[in-house]
Amino acid sequence: MMLAYIWQYVYSSFLRFWLKWFLRQVTGKCELQRICAGYKQGALRTTQIEYSLKSSKNKVLQDAVNVKEDAVVGCVAQIMREKNINAQKDPTFKGNLQQCLLQISGYNTLFTTVEELRKEVFDSENEDHEKMLLKLWDLLMPSVKLDSRITKQWGDIGFQGDDPKTDFRGMGMLGLVNLVFFSENYTNAARQVLSHANHPKLGYSYAIVGINLTEMAYSLLRSGALRMHFYNNVAGKPDMHDFHQLYCYLAYEFDKFWVEEEPESIMQFNHYREKFHDKVKGYLQEPDVSLILKVDTKN
Repeated sequence: MMLAYIWQYVYSSFLRFWLKWFLRQVTGKCELQRICAGYKQGALRTTQIEYSLKSSKNKVLQDAVNVKEDAVVGCVAQIMREKNINAQKDPTFKGNLQQCLLQISGYNTLFTTVEELRKEVFDSENEDHEKMLLKLWDLLMPSVKLDSRITKQWGDIGFQGDDPKTDFRGMGMLGLVNLVFFSENYTNAARQVLSHANHPKLGYSYAIVGINLTEMAYSLLRSGALRMHFYNNVAGKPDMHDFHQLYCYLAYEFDKFWVEEEPESIMQFNHYREKFHDKVKGYLQEPDVSLILKVDTKN
């Protein structure tokens, strides 16, 4: 470990600079140009660009990883001036770098948006919140009417008590929005998952587990682990729709995983949850990762 640390320090502090200088003399292109030309659109290109910018000693390049969406075009122009890049000699560079910066900026903005929704508390006095909760019931249980707003029936879709609002404390409105998005956009898949959750032997609390998976998606986003996935699957900036789609993948795939593993009881949930989490994190290390739910929407 010590040797690896020493090598990393020597490389990043000394060797990398001279290697970049040598390659520029040989190729006539800076590192950013070489990355854009050498990698196709996707995670490998964008992560390499991100690393190059963060590692640069040039403040203009360092600041580029935190650029806002509306400043991307101007930022690219400034980088091209700093690095003496001729647009006519390298006509694709500008567009490629802009796309990378939009992805990097979009990821940062997405986390801010997700965090705001997570902090929004479910409010029974908020008509929109109440409508969304009732919509979730109607999507999952279309042939059954609620006896009242506060009822033990909520347990049929996996809430813990008579009033679901208490179950949203950890993830706020983000948990409810995720549940509704999955149920509305992949209705049959969501009902199938609910039927598995209500299995007499392998069952689990559908809504509670769904909120737990929202926490998993949120934590992966916060840690940066979802960068490769979004950079591969969203050409520009990822948004809330893309985050919800990732949640749908987790909800559907966790159910498959749970059924295949056949846990002895729900008391083993934490063990299998972490096992699934590790599996997902393993996927996210792959350069071509794409965690996309491949089932028909709605029907």
